Amino acid sequence: METPGLVVHGEAEPFSTALRSLVNNRLYSDVRFVVGQERQEVFAHRCLLACRCNFFQRLLDPEPGPGVPIPVVLSTVPAEAFLAVLEFLYTNSVKLHRRSVLEVLTAAVEYGLEELRELCLEFVVKVLDVELVCEALQMAVTFGLGPLQERCIAFIETHSQVQPSHPRAYTPTPTDLILLCPDPFSDPQEVLRTRSFLELSAPALLPLLRSDKLCVDEADLVRAARSWARVGAAVLERPVAEVAAPVVRELRLALLAPAELSALEEQNRQEPLIPVEQIVEAWKCHALRRGDAARGSSCRRRRGTLPREHHSFLDLPFK
Repeated sequence: METPGLVVHGEAEPFSTALRSLVNNRLYSDVRFVVGQERQEVFAHRCLLACRCNFFQRLLDPEPGPGVPIPVVLSTVPAEAFLAVLEFLYTNSVKLHRRSVLEVLTAAVEYGLEELRELCLEFVVKVLDVELVCEALQMAVTFGLGPLQERCIAFIETHSQVQPSHPRAYTPTPTDLILLCPDPFSDPQEVLRTRSFLELSAPALLPLLRSDKLCVDEADLVRAARSWARVGAAVLERPVAEVAAPVVRELRLALLAPAELSALEEQNRQEPLIPVEQIVEAWKCHALRRGDAARGSSCRRRRGTLPREHHSFLDLPFK
């Protein structure tokens, strides 16, 4: 009886290095891509791409005719991200960068590369910061990446702006700040003022506005929602109130002080943002001065809610 064979392995590093040298190498290449807005030319090897990725197997079939291969145009993927995908397909490893990892992640999702997708997700979590988090959140919502969405929301919950909206009206004590945010002595990072926050879609913004753990005061949230709606209105060429409609219901106006609510009402007359009936409901909570009139999510304090005098009769504990 013949003895079963034994698989032995040579050194992995020289093998990987040799294959990496073929990435975007004209030598022996039989397929040419034109990628990104910059229309960069990239060379590759048909058999390797087809055996590693079903997307390319379908894309590159049938065989091209004789002569110079017709270029395959992939205009939506940036060249740097596409080269990272090729590096992974050739070597089963990839060097990721913070500036381009979300584009590589997008390509991995679109090309069905599960292992590359997981590597990108692990990297994103490690480099998550104020400038990146809203972009990552938007991607998580767009592609249904639940764990990444949860991680981004948790990051924003604890890294939002915590400075009081009206310091003359209220100056928090050290004890108050400890209640408001886990690290009161760090410089607050203003996630809500980043460009990527202003570019969030409504489905991505809604989970934030529904959070009790958001480390931000309601007056600041109202301003952030208005800025977000203005940007969306300009891009979509629609009225601010129409753009804001899906999200402003999540603003907890009863948490505002009467003076703040009056100022909001006046601004709302000049630039409609919030339905009038929503403001009326907030005034009703103030007028009745009863906690049972304000029960429900619309009046729950957030982690970053700055205390106001009327909160005592709303009987709303910090969450």
